[in-house]
Amino acid sequence: MSKIITLDEAVQRRLVLKVQSGRLILTNGHFDLLHVGHLDYLEKARSLGDALYVGVNGDASTARLKGPGRPLVPAIERARLLAALTVVNAVIIFAGDTAIPLVEKLQPDVYVKGGDYRNKRLPEYNAVKAYGGRIMLIDYLEGHSTTNLIARIKALPDQ
Repeated sequence: MSKIITLDEAVQRRLVLKVQSGRLILTNGHFDLLHVGHLDYLEKARSLGDALYVGVNGDASTARLKGPGRPLVPAIERARLLAALTVVNAVIIFAGDTAIPLVEKLQPDVYVKGGDYRNKRLPEYNAVKAYGGRIMLIDYLEGHSTTNLIARIKALPDQ
């Protein structure tokens, strides 16, 4: 059974999980240049429930939100890397700039985002609250971000 699935497939798997009284955790992001900070974040998210579904922004969405030259890694490759992680149960590539459609259809028990949202409102906030879900913010592993990694790569001397 593939871990990279459509939203419709995710909804079907969610129904099975619900019947089994399983707790679904949902997060989403770009996950461009997967690194240990992502792994730490996903491990912490997975510890909150029985299954972790990860929404991955598609290429056009990542380009709109992250700017020129992004993504560095195509969405299907980012999804494949995430699907290879044992803590991830399913990966859904989505086209929009927010995960609102995923939240509305999957109604996760817990919707997880990074600690950088601590001082700003999540676009998905109203969708989660509408069905009574919980939102958790997980702090990033200090010094580990894609932005920092890109800066370090750019600072390398030419060879």
